[in-house]
Amino acid sequence: MSNTSGKKPDSNGNGTLKPELTSTTEKFEEALIRNAGRRAEYILRLYVTGSTPRSLKAISNLKRFCEENFPDEYELEIIDIYKNPEAVRDEQIIAAPTLIKVLPAPLRRFVGDLSNTQKLLVGMGLYK
Repeated sequence: MSNTSGKKPDSNGNGTLKPELTSTTEKFEEALIRNAGRRAEYILRLYVTGSTPRSLKAISNLKRFCEENFPDEYELEIIDIYKNPEAVRDEQIIAAPTLIKVLPAPLRRFVGDLSNTQKLLVGMGLYK
């Protein structure tokens, strides 16, 4: 029988919560409270095909782009179309990786590894 409580058992099977786990849990709860009232200005969905090099590059490029241009103002959902094939049908995805900018309106789609930051800036409405 395994111990799933997150506690380190002693010789009697009783235990205490590890200090680092307590610290991590507290930090997570603080972040939840801090961000509870926050609403993301940008809502993005990235559709990828597993952990292929092209998918991993798109994820990396998109995270870097978001952090450079609107940190703390975005919500990013990464959807693996191998694990969630109905999402492809629902969103009419014909190529991957595909990024869909849900908010702010208008809805925009970007296909590829997202390395063209100029195209993303224009599509996101950030080009000055």
